[in-house]
Amino acid sequence: MPAGPYDDLIAHLVRSTPLSTGEAARVIAEVVGYFSEQLPDFVRRRHAEMKRRGLTNEQIFTALGAELATRRVAPPPLSERQLRRMVYG
Repeated sequence: MPAGPYDDLIAHLVRSTPLSTGEAARVIAEVVGYFSEQLPDFVRRRHAEMKRRGLTNEQIFTALGAELATRRVAPPPLSERQLRRMVYG
């Protein structure tokens, strides 16, 4: 069986947690997928999630700016207008 790019990480998770090999692989796939999400898709998804929780756009765009700054690969700071355009076009 060919080695995958995350085999070492899967083995580490299996050794250090109660996860099985399949569970560890699924967790890694989910994390990689999460961090592979393109910026506009992330902004739209998070906006919709926060809107469902009843936050106002002002609160949402402030929170989004803070969240984006903590991403693994943070984009340059975006204005509220730039974020709004990603959501509403």
